[in-house]
Amino acid sequence: MTSQRLKFGRLAGKFAVCRLAADAPIPAWATSGVFTSVTRTADELSIVCPLENVPQEHKPEVPWICFKLEGPFDLLQGGILASFIDPLAKRGIPIFAIATYDTDYVLIREDFADVALGALRDAGHELRPRDEARRTLIE
Repeated sequence: MTSQRLKFGRLAGKFAVCRLAADAPIPAWATSGVFTSVTRTADELSIVCPLENVPQEHKPEVPWICFKLEGPFDLLQGGILASFIDPLAKRGIPIFAIATYDTDYVLIREDFADVALGALRDAGHELRPRDEARRTLIE
């Protein structure tokens, strides 16, 4: 696999990655904000949303930051996410990835943010400056 150099932005704010019971109703706090993701499986209800939305009993120990890969990408194009997360894996940085129809989002625990940015830049990926990013990107 040939590594691709990708452009990405950082979504504004901090995020929570929460796990609820598989049969739990989707809470109202999980569906508002610049970026949310709700996934239900037979085993769990997984929620990613702005940290400020989350009630205390569901707040994570460490907040997450969110990178948005600059897409859209063709659904048949392989290796995009792998190219982005491989340098993170090589440095032992845990990630939480979410794919949409157009692009990929990669969440990094806030305490790994500086190391993650260094790894991504060293791999040739480009963090988009504030003036080139959409209004929801870059704090």
